[in-house]
Amino acid sequence: MAVCESFKEYVVDQLGKLGFVTVKKMFGGAGIYYDGLIFGLLADDILYFKVDDSNKSDYIMAGMQPFKPFDDKPMLMPYYEVPVDVLENREQLAEWAMKSLFASKNNPTKPKKRKLKKGRQ
Repeated sequence: MAVCESFKEYVVDQLGKLGFVTVKKMFGGAGIYYDGLIFGLLADDILYFKVDDSNKSDYIMAGMQPFKPFDDKPMLMPYYEVPVDVLENREQLAEWAMKSLFASKNNPTKPKKRKLKKGRQ
């Protein structure tokens, strides 16, 4: 899931219409954040945006696939690959990114609560 530095810089530059975005390394890839809210992923030099019922059809109609973190497991995440033509168009990319931010705000990723073992507090 590596991400080359030049691709990361390209994506941040393309997202310039949004304002200041940050990229944080995670699990071999990277998360893309705006105002502390994750709305995108970078993995294997592919950009993925968060989806929900409000924007998922855009990705499906474009023939894009969901992010699958493990080849040997059926697990899928609510992120879809951004079409190359959208990535290359700053205006359109900003529109898709805003929809993903909306999806992130309405469906935040909540950390799982850890259960304490007996005898621990």
